[in-house]
Amino acid sequence: MKSVLIGVGQAGGKVTAALSDFDARNGFGAVVGSLAVNSARSDLQSLPFDTVLIGGAEVNGHGVGGDNELGTRVMQNDLQEVMGAIDGRTTAEAEAIFVVAGLGGGTGSGGAPLLVRELSEIYDIPVYGLGVLPGRDEGSLYQVNAGRSLKTLLREADATLLVDNDAWRSSGESLESGYEAINERIAQRVGLLLAAGEATQGVGESVVDSSEVINTLRGGGVATLGFASADASSDAAANVNVVTSTTRRAVRSGMSLPETTSAERGLLVVAGRPDAISRKGVERARSWLETEIETMEVRGGDFPTRDDRLAALVLLGGVAHSDRLEGFLERARQAAREEKEREDAADDAAGLTDDRIDGLL
Repeated sequence: MKSVLIGVGQAGGKVTAALSDFDARNGFGAVVGSLAVNSARSDLQSLPFDTVLIGGAEVNGHGVGGDNELGTRVMQNDLQEVMGAIDGRTTAEAEAIFVVAGLGGGTGSGGAPLLVRELSEIYDIPVYGLGVLPGRDEGSLYQVNAGRSLKTLLREADATLLVDNDAWRSSGESLESGYEAINERIAQRVGLLLAAGEATQGVGESVVDSSEVINTLRGGGVATLGFASADASSDAAANVNVVTSTTRRAVRSGMSLPETTSAERGLLVVAGRPDAISRKGVERARSWLETEIETMEVRGGDFPTRDDRLAALVLLGGVAHSDRLEGFLERARQAAREEKEREDAADDAAGLTDDRIDGLL
């Protein structure tokens, strides 16, 4: 699915860079344009594609400091400049636009939903959100920002693919190296999904194309993407169990939003050498997926490659239940309650400094 990527904020720019690099490195040609938008000049300087600095008048290139409302305001004020930069990249071959953002920071959480809304009003192709949820240890401000941003993004985007930072972070990793590893995992999974059907190596029996992805994501809401791979036998008949077990691992331990137990639609893409992909295995895995996510609408297809490993990509659209998402939303609500209590306490303290009260004391 030929796509334009727009990274908003620090995390959005880095994920967009990782995705663009993955696509170029593998020669897929699915990414047809990339752009980064940020209010912090330093975060844009290392990115290997065009960028737009917003909020120059308000924050002078220093970022919004996690202020979600300020992030929205600086995007609104410079929206025409951003749209002008996007217009040059969204050519007739583009089939979708992905707005990529970390939902905990100020620029990404505040600016991404506004940009999605504007893009949706102008372009006839789907506009998707790719949102990264903050980890449990990233502080209450990030939880509140992400909760607010997600609510708006789900309303504005054609679908929102979520990535839980905690899902793929390994124990013992530093924060910076952990984020880099997560970005690479996002790039591999989303990059393969976009490339499926675009740059095939050989002829598959039922090759996935962009319409399969779009149909799986239709109806909006939350989406999640899983991935797993394993060594393949040279004999397709021997790979029945490889395909089914890999699909199960993709769902049980490889999802970008773990603990998803039901969804409205699913797409299973099995990638590998055409002569190694077992059609019987694909059908068994597809049938298992229908039961697992409680839906009768699961598409299945091939992504022919030259790789000696078989990989299963599982896209779930219209996620109906995820324990992990429910846990995040509860953290966001709790953080919002605590923020309100702090604001009320500050207002009370300000009241105690009233001159008339001071005089009485």
